[in-house]
Amino acid sequence: MKKILIIAGEVSGDLHGGNLVKAMKELDRSIQFFGIGGDNMNANGVELIYHINSISFMGFVEIVKHIPFLRKVKKNILNLVDRSDIDAAILIDYPGFNLSLAKELYKRKKKIFYYISPQLWAWGRSRINLIKKLIHKMIVVFPFEEKMYREAGIESIFVGHPLIDVISSYKFESKEDFFRNNCLDFNKKLLTIFPGSREQEIKKILPIVSEAINLIFREFDINAVVSGVRSIEMNLYRKYLGQKIPVILNKNYELMKYADAGIIKSGTSTLEAALFELPFVVVYKTSLLSYLIGKNLIQIDNISLANIVAGEKIVNELIQNECTPEKIYNEIKELLTNNSKIELMQLKMRRIKEILGESGASQKAAKIILSDLQNE
Repeated sequence: MKKILIIAGEVSGDLHGGNLVKAMKELDRSIQFFGIGGDNMNANGVELIYHINSISFMGFVEIVKHIPFLRKVKKNILNLVDRSDIDAAILIDYPGFNLSLAKELYKRKKKIFYYISPQLWAWGRSRINLIKKLIHKMIVVFPFEEKMYREAGIESIFVGHPLIDVISSYKFESKEDFFRNNCLDFNKKLLTIFPGSREQEIKKILPIVSEAINLIFREFDINAVVSGVRSIEMNLYRKYLGQKIPVILNKNYELMKYADAGIIKSGTSTLEAALFELPFVVVYKTSLLSYLIGKNLIQIDNISLANIVAGEKIVNELIQNECTPEKIYNEIKELLTNNSKIELMQLKMRRIKEILGESGASQKAAKIILSDLQNE
């Protein structure tokens, strides 16, 4: 019976980690998993030592504030590793913590797989030599990542993006039922808002978006809905939204599929929205110091995954000082009225799905890891 440590630090990592664990257990039900993750990983059989809600911080300044706690988390995980004598570790994105942990796992001669690569192509290319030393195999979800790692002499395999499978297997509520069950007017257009999954993001982004919605309501008679997460208290949403805008939980894909336009915080949601061909604008705001540090580190022109994968700016990004109610309003007005702009955006979004490859990413990754472990 094999024991595997698996670490994800964010909601998207939990989603992909849970699907990977499910695929691995379908091949070998005897494997034991433990580590850090969220509800999806837990539901698929991972014994959680810490939940992602306790370690998910946004921005450099916020992470620095929590360094003592993260050191404690790492120490406790390593103590468990030493007691359990694990066979391997699977690290999912979350590079600040995971690469630090990898150094200690490497000293203990543990085989380390990295699934969902850190975004070294955006920032931190200097870390590629560290990965070359520590990581046994990179299992990546973007084709340009495979090329980057192989050129650096690192074993890397592109398996496609797991979101392709997640979306294709999702059981959608019908549009009629969705609108009726959430008290939405079926005859009006739908604006969907994804302000993020962390409390810090809600506090920074939602007040600005709420003002933008007020401007939009003055000109357009539409439905507006915020995608919420259970880990955020409803009172926090209501603080910025009042009672006029509903918050809907666990219906992200209906909110993308049936919406006419979107306001979406930079992150994995931008890639999901593009796969639904949803016209949207990207918003992002963090503390000034975190922004200035990040701006100096980022080595690419765009920050949203939709634009990065497309290799061009197909959706506009309103970042930091550009993220204002007036500019959000102007973007949404265009996305509700300019048909030629919408059609061109959707045409380019279809190209993203082609780039991301075929289905079966989780199953491919599971086979790669298990085959490697069985050949030891």
